[in-house]
Amino acid sequence: MSSPAADVVRLLTVKGATLAVAESLTGGLVAAQITSVPGASRVFLGSVTAYATGLKHRLLGVDAALLDARGAVDAQVAAQMAAGVRKALGADWGIATTGVAGPDPQDGQPVGTVFVAVDGPWGTAGDSAPGGKVEALRLNGDRAEIRMESVRSVLGLLLKELAGEQTGNERAQDTERNGGF
Repeated sequence: MSSPAADVVRLLTVKGATLAVAESLTGGLVAAQITSVPGASRVFLGSVTAYATGLKHRLLGVDAALLDARGAVDAQVAAQMAAGVRKALGADWGIATTGVAGPDPQDGQPVGTVFVAVDGPWGTAGDSAPGGKVEALRLNGDRAEIRMESVRSVLGLLLKELAGEQTGNERAQDTERNGGF
């Protein structure tokens, strides 16, 4: 049976594309899921676990004023984390997780508030370019359940983007084969 991480590795391998991961609340769980897949080294470049808010700015280039104004649990922060890790590691795709796993609220956000983001070769998740994606989640459960659902969600979001890109490319190839329109 296939897993989301195995599907990500397979699709990236087929595309000849690479991936970098920025994690906060998941603390390395996304990278662990990906690297558990045989052949992941062909596509996975690495990850940055920026658990401390200041590291999101220093290592991933998240805007310091944004962090000061909104805190680390924010859609725009997630988008900038994904774009920042993609740039820092030189990957085709970047994904990111930030949120509150509990037991206490953070930055005025309740436990279970999570943002996951994907940044790809079509532009950044934080700008108006087509394709960038951030999802806001409201998750239930204990700390471990929230963290694992965050992993599943960010991998699922990346899979949707990779599948969408593939569908678009297939349509373009089909149009070429059929002589235009």
